[in-house]
Amino acid sequence: MTGGRLLKVKKYLDDEPFCMTYGDGLGDVDISRLVAFHNEQKSLATVTAVRPSARFGSMELKDSMVTRFEEKPIGESGWINGGFFVLSPKVIDYIENDMTIWERAPLERLTAEGNLSAYRHDGFWHPMDILRDKLYLEKLWESDQAPWKAW
Repeated sequence: MTGGRLLKVKKYLDDEPFCMTYGDGLGDVDISRLVAFHNEQKSLATVTAVRPSARFGSMELKDSMVTRFEEKPIGESGWINGGFFVLSPKVIDYIENDMTIWERAPLERLTAEGNLSAYRHDGFWHPMDILRDKLYLEKLWESDQAPWKAW
């Protein structure tokens, strides 16, 4: 589980904040700004909040008439966990064991305690969860239009 994976890095940590990502999403997140934001917040954890495009189009209706139509609007689903974190080593204490799901008890507890900050990222972010995502991201890469490519 995601929490269990974090437990495995404990022996490599010192007192400094560290970065963590799931590895199944791509974004043009400025890591230097993310770390600086985390340090300013004085919280134990910072998550990158992103607004993905909706999977389907959106319509607003009035009676039987469409009053607004937009194909796959960005941000329709609100802010979500973009998977790029800056964490204090103290968050390891929030993980019970290898079966702990990071997104459940640890993040919920950090939230309840006021120790989870959100770095709002309005740039590019896209998951790679299904074949369609993979094909889309490969197309961006092969056409030299990959916003996450910084070199």
